[in-house]
Amino acid sequence: MSLIIGIAGLPPERIVFAPSPLAELAAILHALAEPAHHADRHGRLTAIAAALPPDLADRLIEAEFLWRSTRADILLPNAPGDTLTEDLDTLDRLDDETFVHAALEITCSREYSRRRPEPLSDSADRDRVRALASARGPLQSAFADRLLADPPAVRAWLRRLLEDCEQAFFADVWQQVRVRLAADARHKTQLLARHGLAEALTAVSPAVTLDAARSRIVVDKLQDAATSTTDGLTFLPTVFGRPHLIVVHAPGWRPVVHYPVATRGDEEPRALSPETVGRRLDAVAHPVRMRLCRTLARGPHTTGELAFAYDLSAPEVSRHLAVLKKAGLLATRRRGRYVLYELDLPVVARLGTDFLESMLR
Repeated sequence: MSLIIGIAGLPPERIVFAPSPLAELAAILHALAEPAHHADRHGRLTAIAAALPPDLADRLIEAEFLWRSTRADILLPNAPGDTLTEDLDTLDRLDDETFVHAALEITCSREYSRRRPEPLSDSADRDRVRALASARGPLQSAFADRLLADPPAVRAWLRRLLEDCEQAFFADVWQQVRVRLAADARHKTQLLARHGLAEALTAVSPAVTLDAARSRIVVDKLQDAATSTTDGLTFLPTVFGRPHLIVVHAPGWRPVVHYPVATRGDEEPRALSPETVGRRLDAVAHPVRMRLCRTLARGPHTTGELAFAYDLSAPEVSRHLAVLKKAGLLATRRRGRYVLYELDLPVVARLGTDFLESMLR
């Protein structure tokens, strides 16, 4: 499964790498709402949450559907500014119809990738949006009703909310991460200019690749979707967004890729395809292979030793070992004419994390 961004006719100078204060604030708000997605940021998120004024915490809950399950497109600007104020000014320039549609499409639309009637001008679509919002609970239902009834008032309320976040915690956080994000964006921009798009995309994430023959970018995601652009493509680095790799691909929007970068002390971001994760889980799920893994976790063994230990034929053990090796779960070394197999413990230890990251990506 892949998300495709067609780039035929897109000039290289319209591919932009730049940090966005609004996108990083949205990533933090998401992490506060879903801390289980971001265990590596637990200490920092706990400190931010503890310092939130009670009134601000309550107001964040009112609008958290904009960033909880995923980020609404309005929070990922395709022309990011240097400050949160600049990003919010750009957001203010959207007309009400565009703003309302984008704010509601993530949770109140059945088909993100297809243009639909607009809720402010189409009564049937307005009823559909209200019904979907109502199914998601009273807070979202109330927010949708307010937004549909008075878009300017809700837009002003949301801006004040984000500005209050800046005053409460984000200004300090942004000062700490903006240099890292700007440096990453410069590095990717230099790779693009000197070595081409393919190398720049590889540096973004192993999950993002260039299909040059078909003039498209392929993003390894648990979805099948497609968009195209000749207007431009924006890449926004994030510290707090890890492990998520988010792509704005709604019709009529300039595509945006929000990608995680490594921070000091982190390993470089890595991405396994869902197929690789599935192959590894299938490999260890078989009862015979699970028993073999139990032995191989304790030390290296030959095929003959494993066959004797479990009363299996050598060819049968070889077949199971081949499955585990193809899945990347075994390390091997030779001792004379014998091959010793051993479980690759660091790889196996990451199975749960790899599975979760492939789901969250």
